[in-house]
Amino acid sequence: MRLLIILLLGCSVARASLLGHWPLEKDSEDLSGFKRHPANYAVSFERPAPDGRPAAYFNGRDAWLELSPDLMPALKNEDFSISMEIYVNTALDDALGDLISQFDAETRTGFTLGIADYSGVTNSSPNVRNLFWGMDSGSEALWEFCGRPGKAILIFGFAVLDGALYAGTCEPGADESGHVYRYEGDSRWVDCGAPDPSNAIMAVAVHDGKLYAGAGWYDTTGSSLEASANERPGGKIYCYQGGQSWEYCGQLSNAETGEAGTLGGLAVYQGALHATTLKKEGFGLYRHEGGTQWRYLGNPGQRVLSPHVFNGGLYMVSYDAPGGPFLFDGKDWSYRGASLDPPIHQDYSFAVFGGKLHLSTWPQAYVYRLEEESWVAVGRPGEELETMGMMVYNGKLYTGTLPTSRVYRYEGKDLWTAVSDQLDTAEGRYRRTWSMALYDGKLFCGTLPSGNVHSLTTGNCVSWDHSLAAGWRHVTATRQGGSLKLYVDGNCVASRGDEKSDALMLNQEEPWLIGFGPGDHFNGWMRNLRLHDSCLSDKEIAGLYASTKKQ
Repeated sequence: MRLLIILLLGCSVARASLLGHWPLEKDSEDLSGFKRHPANYAVSFERPAPDGRPAAYFNGRDAWLELSPDLMPALKNEDFSISMEIYVNTALDDALGDLISQFDAETRTGFTLGIADYSGVTNSSPNVRNLFWGMDSGSEALWEFCGRPGKAILIFGFAVLDGALYAGTCEPGADESGHVYRYEGDSRWVDCGAPDPSNAIMAVAVHDGKLYAGAGWYDTTGSSLEASANERPGGKIYCYQGGQSWEYCGQLSNAETGEAGTLGGLAVYQGALHATTLKKEGFGLYRHEGGTQWRYLGNPGQRVLSPHVFNGGLYMVSYDAPGGPFLFDGKDWSYRGASLDPPIHQDYSFAVFGGKLHLSTWPQAYVYRLEEESWVAVGRPGEELETMGMMVYNGKLYTGTLPTSRVYRYEGKDLWTAVSDQLDTAEGRYRRTWSMALYDGKLFCGTLPSGNVHSLTTGNCVSWDHSLAAGWRHVTATRQGGSLKLYVDGNCVASRGDEKSDALMLNQEEPWLIGFGPGDHFNGWMRNLRLHDSCLSDKEIAGLYASTKKQ
């Protein structure tokens, strides 16, 4: 009976012809018969996965495989499927990155399959291990208004957990306080409670399958608004328990800089939740030790905020002149902003694009890219004063701005294109597009001073809004006409589009990158990469997954 089951599974999978098969166990050779052998850039076959099984190891920094266009089929608008096994660790000191891509940045044509693992998007860590599968062919940006959570004047941050998008708000009235809301679609938001009496939830993040919120007092005059009637301090962390219930997880304080009344950011580094503050009181970096205990890790002499995990370290921006980021390597601090030219006063957010760390700044809104030890300016969006939240979405880098609250797309060669009108049209001196998140295959943006949320769609993109579990996972992405589907361990977890609609085109002149893409390098192990010449059925994908369990 077992032999019969294996034969049936083999027949099911065989109905779709292989265009490429890279076992990735001892080398990078293609065993499909087409001899599509990639060039190897630092991918190792000498380092088995932690469970001892052979696979290709991608170091998350400079390792990938590259297939030249002349070796690959010209898929253009034809159906195809990509499947692979990947192994990712639990505790990380780097983002997980892109799995496979073929994308022409200039024309915005191609696809990316990857894992959104984004921190330091201003104060929050919006995406933790969220798979995405996106394709574009130079499409126009489509915007949708997604409502205003409660009485928000500012969406401080987003976080995605268990299929839901959460937003932390500032609500500065005398009888108000910062809330967390859950998005219910269209313009509907459900109140998940106000864990603290202070006026803002200044940071949100997901760790170990739980949602954490950092509460604090936000000085609204810093955005040229009336002073908040609520002056109650915060500096406390809470864990969501469901409904409107929150568990207190401690106060940030230390003997050197005092007791915090604000939050400057939350991020997960080396398997632990880390927090920083906004104001001088209690400033520095903290690591959660469980319960209500936080260990103080010191400070570099300036306030540090928006912690971001990149290539083994924890980078943080500073609001103290001369600005520029600091790096904490788990033990020591170092200043990394001396090469910024033109000089800046403050910096706000990080994003990894093309494997390089990018930084948003004030007062001339330049974005910078880190090249080894030096920062290189990569242009200024319009006449803006600040670039704030940044994120890679469907192959391109986006940033929000002040004072116009527009969103700009990076085109390369110091060129930025506005892809939105003002997202916040309230009167006043400043309007911000401060926060961003990937959710439901869309780029969500939060604003000040109206506290609105908008979403952006380009091409077609789907995302699995659950954290990918550690260990071996089987991932499949399919394209049929204008429809994209994403599978994990044999189950369809996300889909969008019409299989009968016109398909998005691919650019056959671009190389195929394995373990790399428009965002970051893959950090983990991979094997059994397959490219099929059709959209695999649910049964065929289940058969592929079942075959991996028998190895």
